[in-house]
Amino acid sequence: MTNEFSIKKFDDLTSVDVYHILRARAQVFVVEQNCPYQDMDELDFDCLHLIAHQNEMLVGYCRIIPPEFNTLKSLSSPANQMSAIGRVLVLAPYRGSGLARQIMVQAINYCRKHYGKKRPIVISAQTYLLSFYESLGFVVEGGRYLEDGIEHVTMVLPPVKKVKVKKENSKSTVGTILTFLLLILGLMFIAGLIYLMT
Repeated sequence: MTNEFSIKKFDDLTSVDVYHILRARAQVFVVEQNCPYQDMDELDFDCLHLIAHQNEMLVGYCRIIPPEFNTLKSLSSPANQMSAIGRVLVLAPYRGSGLARQIMVQAINYCRKHYGKKRPIVISAQTYLLSFYESLGFVVEGGRYLEDGIEHVTMVLPPVKKVKVKKENSKSTVGTILTFLLLILGLMFIAGLIYLMT
């Protein structure tokens, strides 16, 4: 089944959207992880909400925190200069299908497009998901810490680096070919002279 993605500001979410988002977050982060904590925070108002759905049913989610509202710190960049991705989830029946990777790729692409390719992206990752986030290019920064009783680590996706492609100078290529042809013609001329002399 095909996943569809939408990214909305909080004010653009319908009351039904908000219900399904909060229900999914409570299911995954509170019930499944047996972690009673205050999931709803004031940050939701300033975030973008990426929803993965199948036939209009929410199956996955994350929130994108714009740089000006991000409080996650990094060793490489001040908090307010990086966007952040958080609350990444896939509902249990849809796990193992690559949906989490699709959600992260959508979120990363959004951040790169709207906040700049030269800005890193930061996450606070649960440590059991380290290899997943590393496969997306995120790098661990700093030590592990407990957040709501669950071990986390800060990870940063470095800025996109431009790869310089060395352009072959067409003039030098033509010059090299002409030099080679002249050398061959010269050798043929000398060989012809030697043949005529013998």
